[in-house]
Amino acid sequence: MPIVTTTAGKTFNVAPAESILDAALKQGVQLAYSCRTGRCSSCKCKVGSGTTSAMSPELGLSEDEKVHGWVLACVRTAETDLSIEADDLSGQTIPPPRTLPCRIHTLDKLAPDVLKATLRLPPSSPWAFLPGQYIDIIGQGGVRRSYSVANASRADQMLELHIRAVENGVMSRYWFEQAKPNDLLRLNGPLGTFFLRDVSQLDLVFLATGTGIAPVKAMLEGLEKMTQEQRPRAITVFWGGRTAADLYWAPSGLTMPHRFVPVLSRGNDTWLGARGHVQDALLSEGVDLTNTVVYACGSDAMIHGARHALLQAGLQKNRFLSDAFVCSAAV
Repeated sequence: MPIVTTTAGKTFNVAPAESILDAALKQGVQLAYSCRTGRCSSCKCKVGSGTTSAMSPELGLSEDEKVHGWVLACVRTAETDLSIEADDLSGQTIPPPRTLPCRIHTLDKLAPDVLKATLRLPPSSPWAFLPGQYIDIIGQGGVRRSYSVANASRADQMLELHIRAVENGVMSRYWFEQAKPNDLLRLNGPLGTFFLRDVSQLDLVFLATGTGIAPVKAMLEGLEKMTQEQRPRAITVFWGGRTAADLYWAPSGLTMPHRFVPVLSRGNDTWLGARGHVQDALLSEGVDLTNTVVYACGSDAMIHGARHALLQAGLQKNRFLSDAFVCSAAV
């Protein structure tokens, strides 16, 4: 079997028809990832030597990135021995994913098209995750959908999800038309690598659109539990929606210093706040990006637009971390 070597010196084998990402995770090499379907770019890595082949379209890559040797580890397999430049998180303590039963505790409308579902886990099954990670909910017939956890760990093990309605979506019909408290579901997780790294003495900026605020809310709650020495120098949250009705949350319960900037792309004449795209709202403030780290979560278009604009403006490449929300291929 081909052997893959990372820039950190880690090695692992890749079986035929196995993705580079799956092989790495099975063998204890923690590469960054999110959607696992080739549609975001969280698992992007650069091939230094060797040959790979794509198992599915790499929609999360630009043509220029493909030309320069970038691939998506979640949908690429190795044909020969490889050397890759990848974000290796093996030094992080990341809880392993598990499959557990869970029940719906409460259901609450946050916005006309957003539902908050609170889930309770079995008290006899302690379950750990890092704020910012997501879970797969497994519904009837084995249908799976991914949702970010919208809270940090709690003593009662409750999990909060923010669920946006998707037209003709199988799980959307369940959540918005059929779901009721005490329904039994299954979850698999935690999943993904969108969580805080070392942010001490940095200016931390969150960019979110829509329900992309969910993992940001979780990370903010996680920051509340950190010591002063572990916290960033400053915290700013830019959250974007189309209209004021889309902005269903505010960080009013936080005790640590922070700044919250709501941004509307289609605000009416009564809106006096920031307008346009969240990354443009950030750049319009003329911030010095040399000491800034950005965590972005939301639409794929926002992620790609923000990354391009902020790197052009001087943000260090390794200080832009993201989790793009992509709709399921089979709604």
